[in-house]
Amino acid sequence: MKKFEVSEEFWTLFPQGEIFLLVAKGINNHVAPDKEKYFADLLKQAAVSAQKHIEEITFTENIVIKEWRQAFTLFKTKKGARSSIEALLKRVSQDREFSPISPLVDIYNCISLRYGVPCGGEDLDQIQGDLRLGLAKGGESFRPLGAEEDAPALPGEVVYFDDQGAICRCFNWREAQRTMLREDTKNAVLVIEAVNARQALVAKEAAEELKKLIEKEFDVKVESLHANKEQSSVVVG
Repeated sequence: MKKFEVSEEFWTLFPQGEIFLLVAKGINNHVAPDKEKYFADLLKQAAVSAQKHIEEITFTENIVIKEWRQAFTLFKTKKGARSSIEALLKRVSQDREFSPISPLVDIYNCISLRYGVPCGGEDLDQIQGDLRLGLAKGGESFRPLGAEEDAPALPGEVVYFDDQGAICRCFNWREAQRTMLREDTKNAVLVIEAVNARQALVAKEAAEELKKLIEKEFDVKVESLHANKEQSSVVVG
């Protein structure tokens, strides 16, 4: 039995924080050539919808960007680290296209764009022990997606981690190769993050929509979970 646990140190930084989780088991995440256009169109439509999150002329003045940049000043980060939603919205602002990656990743990227919330996903079977969110001690093993060398977490950095090391650094800024969603992933846990009350309302809606899309696409039952300061531990598998 695996749990998702959030440390007290995290709630000290973000007392209004809320983490919404979805557990999907028995999925088929293989890319089907005949559905590539479907997912490409889904991403294109989501990018159009995301324009509402970047209506301010100055990119950093948009509320989604501003709030997450402020959140990132409260803990140790690697220079240049930004929230995953900022990276997506930056692409939108530059009129860059989104190419399909895999069904599950495409779906949660669509939700992230539509709602302006950070989303991430992990292969539940690759997580060693419990999944945790908290502040790194420093030196936790971390092999970023696409890298050949280890890039250990910094002391005081907000990270997702398990018994083997860091899984995501700076919330969902960087993903580890070890637990990333792959085509052969069968069981997955997805997270949507919020650090204040405004974001939590939006994230709740986003999680509900993401649940519906996953259940429709993969024909599976998805379990919804929720962690906050009052309930910092939930069972995920």
